Amino acid sequence: MSSKVHIRKLKLTGFRNYAGLSLALDARHVVLSGENGAGKTNLMEALSLLTPGRGLRRAAQGELIKAGLAPGEGFSVFASLEGMAGPVDIGTGVDGGEEAGARRVRINGAPARSTEALLEHLRILWLTPAMDGLFTGPAGDRRRFLDRLVLSVDPAHGGRALNYERAMRSRNRLLSEGRPDPAWLDGLEAQMAELGVAMALARSEVVSLLSELIARNSAESAFPAATVRLEGFLDGEAPSSASDMETAFAEQLRTGRGRDAAAGRTLTGPHRSDLIVHHRAKAMPAALSSTGEQKALLIGIVLGHAQLVRGMTAHAPILLLDEIAAHLDEGRRAALFDLIEALGCQAFMTGTDAHMFASLGSRGRIFTVADGQISERKES
Repeated sequence: MSSKVHIRKLKLTGFRNYAGLSLALDARHVVLSGENGAGKTNLMEALSLLTPGRGLRRAAQGELIKAGLAPGEGFSVFASLEGMAGPVDIGTGVDGGEEAGARRVRINGAPARSTEALLEHLRILWLTPAMDGLFTGPAGDRRRFLDRLVLSVDPAHGGRALNYERAMRSRNRLLSEGRPDPAWLDGLEAQMAELGVAMALARSEVVSLLSELIARNSAESAFPAATVRLEGFLDGEAPSSASDMETAFAEQLRTGRGRDAAAGRTLTGPHRSDLIVHHRAKAMPAALSSTGEQKALLIGIVLGHAQLVRGMTAHAPILLLDEIAAHLDEGRRAALFDLIEALGCQAFMTGTDAHMFASLGSRGRIFTVADGQISERKES
């Protein structure tokens, strides 16, 4: 196993309720304890920006800038870490103004070609209270969740998804014109077919590997095992090759032009897929399970995926677990901490009561957060 990926230093400037913060860390887990509104989740959100995407709250860039800063001032998040390729300094941020600009990324002080370059140094997974309704909420939330899982093992997935969305928007715009150019449509649909099938295959592979891993671990896990599968795109008898799948999808798009024009959107494609989750032992849809069971199922999926990332990259991801202990009994909390430790990862966890993390012991450091200030809690 390679050296443990972990953050050694974190610095925030002008981020949410943090005017400035410098936090020295080591490879141990980090617990952030404090009252609601103190800034615990804000710090977790800052960490989530050290990977591609909009972070764990999916906030607009301007919302992340601390209120009251001078015009033109923005925010920055900097981390010095032991990364997948060795020690590295990474940073991200935006300039201020009425409309915050695009997020910039620097690696060892040099501008990065894209946010995807961050994936060469670390992978970050998170679980937040906002995800508690994942199984009962809209399919779009589950697709975003799934795509983050895929991105953590396949860095090219984000670019494929972005380009697919662009091609689909262009097709929708052409169809809305009433008499679109067939040659333009053919080209866009060919692009959508290639990208869409690649997206679907990447998702399918991750779902299959994750389901198998969860099944193998089910007998020993303190959390209920989930079965996961995809539906909603190219279901049923799949063609024998990616090329055949692309041909089939392109034909669906071509024959569906009239229907899609009337609907004002594209009605078939990987953007319509859904992640279907069942409670394995009860053979019950996760959406029909109790609130506690849904939380436990979700924890099991995230931990299983972290194990999958470690197996596929030789490095465990950093975990961000917001309010993770609030709805777990003492036994499950202890089991969770043991599983995190066994993964060989660095985990950041939040909670209002530091005593809920007592079974973590010397494996973690507990910090108190209050009004955007952080201090380490010393045991007496």
